[in-house]
Amino acid sequence: MKIYEELVARGLIAQVTNEDEIRDMINEGKATFYIGFDCTADSLTAGHFMALTLMKRLQMAGNKPIALIGGGTTMIGDPSGRTDMRKMLTKEDIDHNAECFKRQMERFIDFSEGKARMINNADWLLNLNYVELLREVGACFSVNNMLRAECYKQRMEKGLSFLEFNYMIMQSYDFYYLFKEYGCNMQFGGDDQWSNMLGGTELIRKKLGKDAHAMTITLLTDSQGKKMGKTAGNAVWLDANKTSPYEFYQYWRNVADSDVLKCIRMLTFLPLEEIDAMDSWEGSQLNTAKEILAFELTKLVHGEEEANKAKEASRAVFSGAGSHSNMPTITLGEDDFADGKIGLLSMMVKGELSASNGEARRLVQQGGVSVNDEKITDASYSIDRAAFNDGVIVKKGKKVIVKFVVE
Repeated sequence: MKIYEELVARGLIAQVTNEDEIRDMINEGKATFYIGFDCTADSLTAGHFMALTLMKRLQMAGNKPIALIGGGTTMIGDPSGRTDMRKMLTKEDIDHNAECFKRQMERFIDFSEGKARMINNADWLLNLNYVELLREVGACFSVNNMLRAECYKQRMEKGLSFLEFNYMIMQSYDFYYLFKEYGCNMQFGGDDQWSNMLGGTELIRKKLGKDAHAMTITLLTDSQGKKMGKTAGNAVWLDANKTSPYEFYQYWRNVADSDVLKCIRMLTFLPLEEIDAMDSWEGSQLNTAKEILAFELTKLVHGEEEANKAKEASRAVFSGAGSHSNMPTITLGEDDFADGKIGLLSMMVKGELSASNGEARRLVQQGGVSVNDEKITDASYSIDRAAFNDGVIVKKGKKVIVKFVVE
């Protein structure tokens, strides 16, 4: 099976332009394609997996990826899928986040000479003269068409700022610039980006003529894709300092039964024949499938050793036995204690077992929290400083567990 047909079989393709031409270019390893990553945080998340693994697959087939770091577009903020405006970041914050992205992308993509590029759109967007930009590309965009774009619909209900309205033009200009300067002939993104991406394809055609072969593909972004990267209101980061390998493993170990095979097909590099054989799995076999998914993705991000540790720790939790040595650990300081004690609710917030004291209180009162394997239902429960000499294990539900120690 050739690479384009494999992408389709894995359920990754949602919409395309020029499908026959795209298929031939990708299968022949002649595509130079880009995917953009806005630097809104200092780590990529599990939600970026689809894009990262796609870039790796296409590169393995001989195509050349461009990882476009959005140092410029992040200063505006993409309104797609948003009901409010994104937080404005400083240039210093964006530059720091971009450096963090680069280090994480290198785990997936080979950036050695001639195999891939990593480019920051701040290099051209921040130097644009606004009047010159309007004269160069402004006539290529219809305001009527822009207002009908799917990416603006939610924001139109509460008010779309002119700042955000410019995002489509900036993203379109990226493709136009990459096409001219780097021979980039293809762009990929989520299907919620379709309008923005078509803007770039049309800009190239209008500015450079109908023979300028610029193509657009959007990845399938269904309900699971939109959920990827978030759990219990918190992001699942690729940075081990923000989401430990164990927590990362647990996130994928706990996907819904209905999603596990879909995730294996879309995100792992297991052969399709092996995955197809799992289609008939049910009951306890789905737990095995979840372990496979969690192990494969943790190995991709954190390496095989950490993936094995996470698997061992996860099995210990599920069986109710074994060592907690590989569990995520939170270190408390002496200033966390008052009169030699610390409240359970405070520990849960500090350990990111809950987002707030109120949420922690509800979890405790509903019987969803245990301390050293003892269920606690008293929201005022506190623990003496001396109990932390050997560590205190707090478990939320059956699967989320954190060890607390004192420095």
